Formats: sequence, C-alpha cells, structure tokens
Amino acid sequence: MKDDIKVIARNRKARYEYEILDSMEVGLVLKGSEIKSIRDGKVSLVGAYASLDDNGELWVHQMHIAEYDPARDNHEPYRDRKLLAHRRQLKKMSRLIREKGYTLIPLDIHITCGRAKLELGICRGKKQYDKRRAIADRDNERNVRTEMKRALRGND
Repeated sequence: MKDDIKVIARNRKARYEYEILDSMEVGLVLKGSEIKSIRDGKVSLVGAYASLDDNGELWVHQMHIAEYDPARDNHEPYRDRKLLAHRRQLKKMSRLIREKGYTLIPLDIHITCGRAKLELGICRGKKQYDKRRAIADRDNERNVRTEMKRALRGND
C-alpha cells in the first residue's frame, strides 16, 4: 500500500526564478528536534540551494528549520544538512552541474512513509524576459477563463 505524501513546504519562488529541467526525491539526514519541527511545518526553503562537495556528497545550504521548543538539545536552524541519494543520481547531478552549469534547488519538502524527503530540482536560471513572458501567459490564461465563464453564464 502506497502511503500518502504530505507536503510540508514548497519553494514557490524557485518555480518563478528558475526553469526546472528535472527533479528527483532525496532523503535528509536530520536530528530529532529537526524532524519534529518539520512535522509541525516550521520549515522554509526560501534561498536554499544544494551542492556537491569534493567527496561527492550532496548537501543542502540555507534551509531554515525552526528550533523545537520542547527539545533539550536544539539544532542550529540554518546548519548545512546532508542529503541522501543513489550513486547514479549523484553521478547524473554532478555531470549536469559541472558540464552545463545547472543549479540544484530544493522545490519542496514532504513526508512520505514516515520519512522526510526533499524534492530537488536541476534548474537553469530564467532571464528577465522569460519571467515577463511567464507573467503575461498566466494573465492571458486567467482572462480566457473569465471570458469562458461569462460566455457560459450568458447562455443560461
């Protein structure tokens, strides 16, 4: 039986700032107080990014997980956290980052099967004109929907 996925936080700004080429789910190495805060929804992905170090390990930087008040030994809210991925995923990511200059951006954090997971996107930065085009497309789509609703109401 497949367990439901409970999305805790989304990085909406990443979808506006970056063109997402591919995404993958990776695990997180967390302390006890961190998973408690995540389950409470006290996490922010704004400004977070991931990188590969010289040893081939994957780390997430600038991800904020608030301190858990009832805990005796709390964690550092902005500490770097290790990510867990399969070796073939790591090889694919390192090749894309080194050869093509893409960026790894956390898209969302969710809980599946009782474990916290991070959806990591392989992204390329959008140009300013791409952002304006995305806004114009969204506005046009909204206008079409409202016109369709008006037309349907006029027929009744």
